[in-house]
Amino acid sequence: MRILHTMLRVGNLDRSLAFYTEVLGMRLLRKQDYPGGKFTLAFVGYQDEADGAVIELTYNWDTDQYDLGNGYGHIALEVEDAYAACETIRNKGGNVVRDAGPMKHSTTVIAFVEDPDGYKIELIQRKGRAD
Repeated sequence: MRILHTMLRVGNLDRSLAFYTEVLGMRLLRKQDYPGGKFTLAFVGYQDEADGAVIELTYNWDTDQYDLGNGYGHIALEVEDAYAACETIRNKGGNVVRDAGPMKHSTTVIAFVEDPDGYKIELIQRKGRAD
């Protein structure tokens, strides 16, 4: 068994695709409309679906906003340099909600950003990188 994808419901597919591809640098792997169900699925990731887990963005045509609830945590992405990643994300219009720095009670460097729907994405600096 393996993890295939994490699904997020999004209120504006174009806005979300722009964030995940242009700001976070993922690729749009596939996208399909389902007119009978009035929804679109778009899969984004850094590698092909056969090679690793991806994110499924589900856009229901009649819903432009969701209540995130309090049970969902975040998506985690490994980055070479969390400080540089935050700067790049800000320069591309992304929302950094916790600047890069050591995690409380640890030396692991992390940061948090939000996608256009408010989903949190943790950036974890690759181990062994000198700050």
